Amino acid sequence: MTPYENGGKVTARIVETLGRAIVAGEYADRPLPIEADISEQFKASRSVTREAIKMLTAKGLIASRPRLGTRVAPERDWNFLDPDVLRWLLSRGLSLDLLAEFTAFRSAIEPQAASLAIRRNDPEAITRIGEAAERMTTRGISQEDALQADIDFHVAILLASGNRFMIQCRDLVETALRFSIRLTNRQKGVATADSDAHRTIANAIAAGDAERAVSASRDLLNEAAALIEQARRAG
Repeated sequence: MTPYENGGKVTARIVETLGRAIVAGEYADRPLPIEADISEQFKASRSVTREAIKMLTAKGLIASRPRLGTRVAPERDWNFLDPDVLRWLLSRGLSLDLLAEFTAFRSAIEPQAASLAIRRNDPEAITRIGEAAERMTTRGISQEDALQADIDFHVAILLASGNRFMIQCRDLVETALRFSIRLTNRQKGVATADSDAHRTIANAIAAGDAERAVSASRDLLNEAAALIEQARRAG
């Protein structure tokens, strides 16, 4: 279920439908429907339609210009830090270039987040990191549950950092990891990620060993980057 598939809220349904269509290129060679046509298509009031248009504008997908009306914005103007935009981009066809850029972004913040988690030393936050790592090794765990545990592990590190900018990345990271982890596992020929590598990071954070935590985090991300590059060369 996507964030917008919740009881058929009309504004959310318009955003989800039009957002996906824009990112998929359906309006690359034809104009975006005018407000009246959108209202008619979704049986929505003008105020509801305007709210949806505002949300799509905030995501950088559309722009309004005097005498030009509302149009689809160039892809370079899209908000790639918006989890919905990233989800739509990855759903339209797995972009290895985009995943490579995302992994480079993670490499810039996640090892530092591990170091900050140690410095902050919030026992509950550190426990959640360890619990997520342990869930990955649960006997008989399904692939989907193992994937969620893997995602929870990386998000828990961001939260444990206490850094408000890193914490703001949690939805973005969770969205992209659903695609990235599946790809890297497939490249390695395994059903689930390397739980030992994750446990090494968790143990280092719990032990207050920043050097080992940062090094292990970088190793994990470097491996992911190499697997994505491997898939790019093969594709």
